[in-house]
Formats: sequence, C-alpha cells, structure tokens
Amino acid sequence: MKLFDVYPLNDITIDHGQGSYVWDDQGQQYLDLYGGHAVISIGHTHPHYVKRVETQLHKLGFYSNSIKIPLQVELAELLGKVSGKEDYQLFLCNSGAEANENALKLASFYNNRKKIVAFKKAFHGRTSLAVAVTDNKNYQAPVNENNQVVFLPFNDEQALQDYFDQCGQEISSVIVEGIQGVGGIHVASDGFLQCIRRLCTKYDAIFIADSVQCGYGRSGKFYSHDHAGVAADIYSMAKGMGNGFPIAGISIAPKLHPKFFMLGTTFGGNHLACAAGLAVLEIIQKDQLMQQAAELGNYLINALKELPNIVEIRGRGLMIGIELPESLSEVKKNLLFKHKIFTGEAKPNVIRLLPALNITKVEADIFLTALKSELVG
Repeated sequence: MKLFDVYPLNDITIDHGQGSYVWDDQGQQYLDLYGGHAVISIGHTHPHYVKRVETQLHKLGFYSNSIKIPLQVELAELLGKVSGKEDYQLFLCNSGAEANENALKLASFYNNRKKIVAFKKAFHGRTSLAVAVTDNKNYQAPVNENNQVVFLPFNDEQALQDYFDQCGQEISSVIVEGIQGVGGIHVASDGFLQCIRRLCTKYDAIFIADSVQCGYGRSGKFYSHDHAGVAADIYSMAKGMGNGFPIAGISIAPKLHPKFFMLGTTFGGNHLACAAGLAVLEIIQKDQLMQQAAELGNYLINALKELPNIVEIRGRGLMIGIELPESLSEVKKNLLFKHKIFTGEAKPNVIRLLPALNITKVEADIFLTALKSELVG
C-alpha cells in the first residue's frame, strides 16, 4: 500500500529535535521557526513535557469518556486560569477542524439558526462544516457546498453591519480568526472584532473566535482576539495546545448550556492528551511565555522593518508574515536548503514565522542574518 499523496514534500527526514532545533537522519541541524505549523509551542522534547506524558503513559494511556477523568477537570481549571476565562466551559476533542465543527454546531443548537458569517481568505479546517466556512474552493468537494454560509470582506465593518441589517435574525454565528494564518497573516483590527461582538450581542448570534493557530499565547495574549478587549462566546483551539500531541477544544461561554449527547468524542480528552495539555500550560505559566512571545515578536518585527526589499510585515507576537516581491519567491526555499532554517509560507512570496514561544534572541538573530543575506543579495 502507498501513502495517499496530498502534500508536496521537502526531501528531508527529521529524526529528532530539542528546543528550537531539529536534526535530520543525516545529522544535519536545522533552526525550526515553523514548529510543524505553529504546533510546537514550548519547544521540541521539553523535559517537563516528556516527563508528564511518560509518567501518564506508565499509568494509563486511554479510557473512554464514559468514566470520570480527573485530568480533564485539572486541565479545564488551569486553562481557565491561564486564559482568563475561568467561568467558561471546556469541551475537548482532537483537531482544529473538529473544534470549529463543534463550535458551529453548538451555536446552531443555541439559537436554532443556520446562517453563518465567515470572511474572505479564511481557513477553518477540512472537515465538512469547517471547510464550508473556509474560503478556498480547492478544499471543497461538491458535498461540502453550503448555501447557508456567506463570505464577507475581512476587516470591513460596514459590510458586516449591512449584512446584519439585512439578515440579523437568521444568523447563527460569526466565525473569525484573530490573525488569519493560511490567508497570509492578516490581523483582525480591534474595531472589526468589537463590531462583531456588538452585532452578535444585538442579534443573539454566537461569536466564534477561531484561535486554532493564533491562540495559546502566540500573539502575546492567550487568544489573539483578546487584543481587542472583547470576549467571544466560543474559542476554538488546537495546534499549540499539546506541543505535538493531538488535542483540541472549545472554550464555551456560560450562556451556552450543555445537554447530553449534543456533542461527543471518543478520543477527545484522553489521559495522554490531557497530560500533554497540562504540561504545555504549566510551562507557559511558569516561564511567562506569553510575555516572551510579545517581547521577542516586537524585536523581530522592528528588526524586519530595517531590512530591504520587504513589501509588508504583518502579525503580532510570534505569528509574523513577511511579504516579499514575487521576484523573491525563492527566499523561503533558500532559507531551508542554504541556511537550514524552517519557515512556513502562505503563498510563495509570504514567509510565515511560527516558532516555539520560548525561542531566544540568539535564534531570532540567526534568522535575521540569513534573511538579510537573501534580501541584499
């Protein structure tokens, strides 16, 4: 049997990692500023993380949600404390798409409505409803087409106001990334998020803050939407939540009440996943990684502004997009194969930085030196 070929692959096999570095099977070291797509939040093989997961594995790896799992309660309490949402409720699942799927479903349960507002260049996942609110037809099969979804311009308050004026009583939810990831690192303005909050409150629609990539401290605040000083009704999260172990969840406002069987999962919130999730939160809290992300992100952004041949720098904290002229579309490839630095991309000429939150200034400077050499020529 062959693997189903779904991604273009770099001819590199990563064998092991430590902190912000990985090594391939030939012993070559790479600086990892990609984190497997914003997944590695506390660095590869962090000692506390490894110990937490290994200790749990020796006790029990899995049992279903048909019994009490105290680790889930512990994770919910710590997540509430670190995120500042202690009065919210937690539903655990396995991936960002699944988190958004459940968020959209829960919103519809709440107000018994169907219409969903999403935005241009949005990416919310590849499962049925999550991909229906993703603005990319290449990801949608005919069965995913959904005439209840409308895509409005991102950061356009007037367009949002006009649509609510027209259809407000039919809108179930508005789903928005605080910083669009796949769409090219576009930051939702504070005014735009405040407008969403105001309209959702007025029309009793549910504000879903997709924090799958831009959450978990990456922006310098726990959820990037927090920069706008608003509270969403549901926050979806995943990537950095388990530092590589599959875990995801939605944080749910008190006004949404659970009923038996409205949501469910087999693997969500299993013992190993909770151990991984607790380790991540403990390190974020102990090492003040949100502050670290804010400070080092500002350092990188200010340093990038001094470099030539950059069209635009976008982002917050350690979620940064560097848009280059199309003539420099080979820079990302050169960073990897010449300078041994992993970065991400939104399109060939937009480099995405998604490093671990505990990356150091030394490592940031290694990247800046390499990028400058490519831009100067």
